[in-house]
Amino acid sequence: MTYTIAQIAQALGAEAHGDLSLTISRPAEPAMAGPDDLALAMSPKYAETLGQGSARAALVWPGADWQAMGLQAAIITPRPRRSMAGLTALIDPGQGFGDGIHPSAVIDPTAELGANVSVGPLAVVGPGARIGAGSVIGPQCFIGADVVLGENAYLREMVSIGARAQIGDRLIVQPGARIGADGFSFVTPEVSGVENARKTLGDQGEAQAQSWMRIHSLGAVTIGDDVEIGANCTIDNGTIRDTQIGSGSKLDNLVHIGHNTVVGRDCLLCGQSGISGSVQIGNNVVLGGQTGVVDNIFIGDGAVVAGGSKVLSNVPAGRVLMGYPAVKMETHTEIYKAQRRLPRLMRQFDELKKAVSKLGPSE
Repeated sequence: MTYTIAQIAQALGAEAHGDLSLTISRPAEPAMAGPDDLALAMSPKYAETLGQGSARAALVWPGADWQAMGLQAAIITPRPRRSMAGLTALIDPGQGFGDGIHPSAVIDPTAELGANVSVGPLAVVGPGARIGAGSVIGPQCFIGADVVLGENAYLREMVSIGARAQIGDRLIVQPGARIGADGFSFVTPEVSGVENARKTLGDQGEAQAQSWMRIHSLGAVTIGDDVEIGANCTIDNGTIRDTQIGSGSKLDNLVHIGHNTVVGRDCLLCGQSGISGSVQIGNNVVLGGQTGVVDNIFIGDGAVVAGGSKVLSNVPAGRVLMGYPAVKMETHTEIYKAQRRLPRLMRQFDELKKAVSKLGPSE
């Protein structure tokens, strides 16, 4: 499909100038934009490469001299990156899953599907499941028994949702995500070496043979509205109560949420973050990529954790953390600066030792 500059500007609620009848087939980076593309020249830095392409129109920042850039039309928005959200939604061609119920789908007779639900090839919908109107269940997805899935959900291929999960509206899940696996909960008949190590923070001496007994997950997973879950994420069931993901939260690829954990509203959990069991995460928390969080702690509202950090203790609201173990970002910066100086300090220390050794005995 193609869109005119006027149509795109109207969809974005943005201001447009120049030839508004120009048709656009897709957005493109400025250096690679052709005559039918909308160049994403959203800052002076990006606009520098416009001359390498042949764009006639661009998305630009307020105050940009678009005519001096050789453009015939421009869409001006005060927050260009936010406009990308609307632009990509308008032009996204989708995955081509098709409408209706594919003949190879297996749907239990007791399942309830709302209006205009589509179910792709080889998908399975279990007994008692309820799927809200307008939802898309992609190829090879699995919806377990008694799952409640809200309206306008969009499940990409090979997503699985375990029994009894309760999920709100407008869920988006990327390929391979697993919602409702059993929690990683085991116990030994006697006090384990791990428990002793945690209590004493010391060596255990001679290792004792121990066997592990499974603690079953009786809880499920509860997810709010407008949640997005990345590819190959895993979310464990709760042991007794449900694991919870708050409305508006977004999980990047390969994020793991352990059993009983509660994630608040509008959180961002970036790629490869791992959250242990029974963690309480507040609202508007951001965890950078490869953040690790130990079990049974809380992270307060608005906290930000830099990528690669390991959170080993409670985090107050609004705290910005970095490092292993994670500490205040300014503290970590001081530690890092001091660490970089260590080789020089050691050389100076060696020189001082030599100088002192050459001194005669004090009289």
